Amino acid sequence: MNIFYDENMPFAEDFMANFFGDDTQLTAFSGRDLTAEQVKDADVLLVRSVTKVNAELLAQNTRLAFVGTATIGVDHIDQAYLASRNIRFTSSPGCNAISVAEYVLSSLVILSEKYDFSLSNKTVGIVGGGNTGTRTSEKFKALGIDYKICDPLLEKAGDTRDFSSLDEVLACDIISLHVPLTRTGDHPTYHLINEKRLAALKPEQILINACRGEIIDNHALLKLKQHGYETKLVLDVWENEPNILMPLIEFAEIASAHIAGYSLEGKSRGTEMLYQAMCKCFEKNVSRSLFDFLPEPEVSKTEINSTFNEILLRQTVKIVYDVRRDDKIFRQQIASLGFDHIRKTYPTRREFSSLHISGENLQNNHQTELQPLYGLGFKKDTLEEV
Repeated sequence: MNIFYDENMPFAEDFMANFFGDDTQLTAFSGRDLTAEQVKDADVLLVRSVTKVNAELLAQNTRLAFVGTATIGVDHIDQAYLASRNIRFTSSPGCNAISVAEYVLSSLVILSEKYDFSLSNKTVGIVGGGNTGTRTSEKFKALGIDYKICDPLLEKAGDTRDFSSLDEVLACDIISLHVPLTRTGDHPTYHLINEKRLAALKPEQILINACRGEIIDNHALLKLKQHGYETKLVLDVWENEPNILMPLIEFAEIASAHIAGYSLEGKSRGTEMLYQAMCKCFEKNVSRSLFDFLPEPEVSKTEINSTFNEILLRQTVKIVYDVRRDDKIFRQQIASLGFDHIRKTYPTRREFSSLHISGENLQNNHQTELQPLYGLGFKKDTLEEV
């Protein structure tokens, strides 16, 4: 039994080793360059978003039983074709949602320092209330920051949250996009943020895109920027990846190579979810866990000696993840090494949950004083949990 997996899936070999016993064959591949010839003998195919799984890719394969993508989005998968061949399919909804939310927060921490504003005085508009939008809203809720969510599909489906209109969300100080790429239906997201909506944004607003590049009309955005458009941009995703609109980079406050969800935990969670789905499909026992493989972080514990404030927030976030690292790598390497190289060689990044915080020296109840940090996902020191 042949399991083919994207080489950028952390711990794939650990999870899949001997999955079918001694008959297991593991083959790693480069996701962007995968060909029909390469996968003709695959029984299981595990991909990421850069691999389009369709009739063309599977033209030479007659034995495939299972396809999984270690991503939230599924626009790269021809699900109708897979169904027509009775090939089981699963995705990994929510696997990197926490990672993306932490990318958004790290970006805002950096911009608040650069432009000397307080996040507590800002309103946040979140477009998309699925896994990633929800995890992002939870970060702002932990900090007591006002936010609004727009998701007409979830609202229509009976989600009981208090939703806002797109116009209301686009009027917020900070706009964060977290929708899948869709081109049909009642609410298509392709070029949802078009030239008209872009032009209506104010200079002091911040626009963050960490979902799919095609949600924003990149050519319209570049044209506006070249004519003095001042809305601040955080762009992790771009139209036509990996062949992106290079002149747009210089106009972004923070730019990166579609890595918002690339924390070690986020990528590894996707692998684990596919392993669990395979166990169900092939009637195997779940015997392996992500915690079996995650290494110790470089910094695992810190002592907090002051009550919570925005300076402490900035310092603590940057201990775990300072997005300027990724922005610098992107600007230095994109022209010479390319988009996919940056993603393939992405340095290890951990989530807030990897850092344990102790506040035992605080005079007041530290669990109350540091609750905003715990609400963001930082862990209480284990000794304090006993």
